Amino acid sequence: MIESPLARRTLLRSAALTGAALALPGCATVSIRRTVQATCLPPVNVDPSRVIRTVAGLRPYRASGFVVRAEPLGSKRLVHNYGHGGAGITLSWGSARLATQLGLQGHAGPVAVIGAGALGLSTARLVQEAGFPVTLYTAQLPPETTSNIAGGQISPFGHYREGSVTPEWQQQFLSAMEYSWRRFQLLVGDDYGIRWLTTYTQGHGDPDPTDPLHRFHPASRTLTSAQHPFALDGMASYDTMYVETGRYLRQLTRDILQAGGKLEVRRFATPADIATLPEPLIFNCTGLGSRELFGDTELQPVRGQLAILLPQPEIRYAFTGDAGYMFPRPDGIILGGTFERGQSSTIPEAAAIARILQTHRQVFSSFRCVA
Repeated sequence: MIESPLARRTLLRSAALTGAALALPGCATVSIRRTVQATCLPPVNVDPSRVIRTVAGLRPYRASGFVVRAEPLGSKRLVHNYGHGGAGITLSWGSARLATQLGLQGHAGPVAVIGAGALGLSTARLVQEAGFPVTLYTAQLPPETTSNIAGGQISPFGHYREGSVTPEWQQQFLSAMEYSWRRFQLLVGDDYGIRWLTTYTQGHGDPDPTDPLHRFHPASRTLTSAQHPFALDGMASYDTMYVETGRYLRQLTRDILQAGGKLEVRRFATPADIATLPEPLIFNCTGLGSRELFGDTELQPVRGQLAILLPQPEIRYAFTGDAGYMFPRPDGIILGGTFERGQSSTIPEAAAIARILQTHRQVFSSFRCVA
């Protein structure tokens, strides 16, 4: 399924063009030389010696899509906001907006948010912006949350199964995407670690203006082989935003605390434990934790394994394709490509990491210079 222009490294190549001899009396023959520029994208150096860490994260996947729903919890009101698969960061602001619109209407008093990943932090921030005091309760703090492992591309991926969602849910998804798209644009810059990059993508197909997601792929175009450096067929490109997740989550946590929010490390075993909280309104943003905590058996882990290479500041583009994906960030080059359903181990597997490195090495070792 499914963000300033791409800054490209430029190499100069001189090509001599000989002009016609001017055989006029008293005139010397003139040779005209013209400098031609060749634009080249620098390749990623995918050498195993450049790996600085490997990680495995678990996406909270539901075939029927993420949940935003309210229900009573004793005398309290509980609003669920979980199950975003591989689109948690992408949809975080929009899904949080749906949840807070549902929960805050007619509410008075303090608010609790359970979970300090991207969904919990954005929900807490919107609660504050609406004028309510908030306390974050979480078993794990960044950088130990699932969100910290995410690649950080603002483009929805792997968060539902075609044919398993309703038209009403599709509208909810598009509403969430629309708000997140606008909100992340306001945060672009070094403070939050968000920047626009051109993404080269394999097998993306021709841009379809009738696709509801088309507007979230600006500058989308199909490329000829002369317009990109990849030795691959079926290439296209579009622009989107990328998030340096560690920096982003740290800054968002600071925003909440600086605005008077409270944070408490606490683990809940049952809904009855949650019901003991003093706040009358509670937002559940526990991701995969909702499977055991609330008995959502449709929720399942989908593992994604990553190899992170030493940073290459000159890499100012991203790639997705059969080999997996490459997202450049200041904290390292993110290489990924696994979508392992039902796998709950967070220990990276050497064989999977080796495959990720091999497939990306093949892609970037065959780069061409595009004139």
